[in-house]
Amino acid sequence: MESTSTRASPVIKSPFSSPSTGFLLRRRILAWSQETGLPPSVCVRVEGRSFELHKSPLASKCGYLKKAFLKTADVELPPTFPGGSQTFEMVALFSYDFPLSLDPFTVVAIRCAAEFLEMTEDYATSNLRQRSDLYINQVVLQSWDDTLIVLQKCQMLLPISEDLLLVSRCVESLAFMACMEILDPEQRRDRPVISLQALAGRAWNSEIVKEIAGLDLWIKDLIALPFEFFKRIIVSLRRQGMKEKYVSPIILFYANKWVLSKKTHKFWENVAEQNGADDANSKVSAILQGILELLPAGEKASPVVPVAFYFALLSRSLTLQLSEESRGKLHHQVASLLHFARVEDFLFPQSGVKYITSSPELETMEKIISIHLSKSETSYMASTPLHSGSAVAELWDRYLSQIAGDPNLGPGKFKELIEMIPVTSRQTHDHLYEAMNTFLLEHPHLSSEEKASVCKYLNCQKLSQETCIQAVQNEFMPLRLIVQALFVQQLHTHQAFKDCSESFRYINCREFSGTIPSSRCQFLKSENIGETPYKQATGMEENISAPLSSVLHNGLAIQSTGLSEGEYESTSFRIQALEQEIFSLKQSLQRKNSSKESAQKNPRIPSFRLLRLERRATVTKRNPVGQARSCIGSMSWTSQRKYANRILKVFRRIVMLGKANLR
Repeated sequence: MESTSTRASPVIKSPFSSPSTGFLLRRRILAWSQETGLPPSVCVRVEGRSFELHKSPLASKCGYLKKAFLKTADVELPPTFPGGSQTFEMVALFSYDFPLSLDPFTVVAIRCAAEFLEMTEDYATSNLRQRSDLYINQVVLQSWDDTLIVLQKCQMLLPISEDLLLVSRCVESLAFMACMEILDPEQRRDRPVISLQALAGRAWNSEIVKEIAGLDLWIKDLIALPFEFFKRIIVSLRRQGMKEKYVSPIILFYANKWVLSKKTHKFWENVAEQNGADDANSKVSAILQGILELLPAGEKASPVVPVAFYFALLSRSLTLQLSEESRGKLHHQVASLLHFARVEDFLFPQSGVKYITSSPELETMEKIISIHLSKSETSYMASTPLHSGSAVAELWDRYLSQIAGDPNLGPGKFKELIEMIPVTSRQTHDHLYEAMNTFLLEHPHLSSEEKASVCKYLNCQKLSQETCIQAVQNEFMPLRLIVQALFVQQLHTHQAFKDCSESFRYINCREFSGTIPSSRCQFLKSENIGETPYKQATGMEENISAPLSSVLHNGLAIQSTGLSEGEYESTSFRIQALEQEIFSLKQSLQRKNSSKESAQKNPRIPSFRLLRLERRATVTKRNPVGQARSCIGSMSWTSQRKYANRILKVFRRIVMLGKANLR
């Protein structure tokens, strides 16, 4: 196949544009009369034109005329004669043994005329039908441009061109050459095949799609064909093995040109002015219905067809007279891919609509959501991701937040729209809160009962901390909701302090559990290991024994409560650390005084008793009533160093006291 990516459009002039055919025919008739000495003896009438010809040349090659001349010398061809009078001139020239020159513009009409006039091998060797077939097979079907020209000429000669398999042969040839165009490594070595990856996650833009389609001229040629031929080429492409990622973009390019393009809208408007609006709408509707039949269905379309394209078709279908079957098919296709969509793709009610409840855009979106929810409960949607329900719920809440500002949207309809999504599908209520807030701002005169009925669907436990704080400060929200938000915020703060404290205790327990037995430490290890927020955040065993400074640097609990690092230390742990320190020092002094008194009363007590008291005092200092370790773990490194120095001083005094008694 010749390169169609860099070729120029063919410039071939049709012989019908020149009067030379009629002039040549008159010369051949005159020459035949001079050679045979016989004047023209028959008359053939075609489209009101009369041709005075000799009988013998026509009867020797045309079976149809040979049979007709047996009855009369004046024959009139029917209006269904392919090609009309111009084609008959060329047939008559061939009958007079004139060397006929075939080209892609005329070969279809000549082949059909030869079939109609029965110019077969039964009447003459190398007759017109055989010559035209040979030219089509060896010349036309070997060239992309010639095949396109012949296929376009076949449209004007239906159904006889279809009966002669001219259309099928051209379709198969174009499909084969298109497959070779994609598979040819030399043509695609420096430039990849056109795809729609650039449109992923973006709104549908007809002009951008048109520019992409124009990068390859062979695609541009295909989407210029009538839809019936285009449809058959797509079927042939799939039958010959072209991958869907190459076939589907061609269908999208065709739909973009003939259904979605703004220039096409003007073209169909001009057609409507000439032939009537119903005729134009019926043609666009037929193309759209055919596009829906060609596109892959269900989840097969997700990798190759953008969801924005389906929403663009959905928006266009609202102004067309689609059949219920085609409209339902489009709704089901959009519903099956709804979890891949963006809220910008959704259909929004047109501005200026008096009653938003009767808006076709909103009604269409409600149908699609209902279909999606019904499909999610069946095996048809079994291949969809597990998070598709929550994704659709979030999209719907964001959609509601954008239409909630319509003053014509009443509380009853707004509640119906909220109830369309099941409660279990909403993983977060942040976007639902935005929708409710927008609705309440637009409807400030609602009564307390109406506000409460609208906001009853909001679960404060599924709000983020920032949204919960906004709800507490929102004066338009019902009082009951504000109280619930306050309670949830208090629980969040309390839980954050608790998780942080347990995390610090667990870290300190892991550091000292190997040397100091403690029932409290074992309880923490057995009960709270899985609940430690620090461990959940890191997920690494070796990070559990990280120093306190690294934990505070991560700021897990501090971020959850909204306090700064300095405020958090001073308010939560400093008082506890000071109390534990004072308590430990007080008990150390008491034990020192008691040991001094016992030593004075019993000076001959063996030294191992004093050492046992010292060891017990040491253990007590380390873990007074099971709480000293949490005190140390909850202080900064500077406080821990000071605390350790004080304990060491106490130990030195006790040891010195014991040595003095021994002496």
